[in-house]
Amino acid sequence: MKRSEVEIVREYGPFPGVDSVHGVTYDGQHVWFASGDKLNALDPASGKTLRSIDVAAHAGTAFDGQHLFQIAEDRIQKIDPKTGRVLATIPAPGGGSDSGLTWAEGTLWVGQYRDRKIHQIDPQTGAILRTIESNRFVTGVTWIDGELWHGTWEGEESDLRRVDSRTGEVLESLKMPPGVGVSGLESDGGDQFFCGGGSSGKVRAVRRPGSSSKA
Repeated sequence: MKRSEVEIVREYGPFPGVDSVHGVTYDGQHVWFASGDKLNALDPASGKTLRSIDVAAHAGTAFDGQHLFQIAEDRIQKIDPKTGRVLATIPAPGGGSDSGLTWAEGTLWVGQYRDRKIHQIDPQTGAILRTIESNRFVTGVTWIDGELWHGTWEGEESDLRRVDSRTGEVLESLKMPPGVGVSGLESDGGDQFFCGGGSSGKVRAVRRPGSSSKA
């Protein structure tokens, strides 16, 4: 396994009225982050929050190209980002212990925090299609270029891990600085990850390994 230190490119926040950052996702323009009772759209260029949607937002956030998906307690809500309306709801596999959320290849991937698992689920029904085991508390999950990455947060330690999507074997680990946690995780589709910072109230942009272009 390859191990290295994370390179933090930029920090956003803390934001007014936001105590904690949970899930994060990226729609190609804005970073959406969950803050408990709201989903907030952040402009990563200016660092300003442009708008927010009043919706329960307790854990992971995902975007499928059209809709936002948001974990709220024991369910996953499908949200129209234009109107903020909840269009559909499915049960979350962890029944309230769910953490990260991402969209890939027509399905949702859901982190199970204390269960140390990642489930691939059917976005229509919530049925579990596949389960990957981890040996750490799982926070955010994301896919980029066929690679599955997830965040961990246990005690005062956090890292980003690239894992084999079939076996769960850890292929690469990026260690966060001491005391810097990862709650949500999402790729920008290029050379950066966006990481939720939990109770710090921050969102951090982190360099993806193997990418040489400037952020």
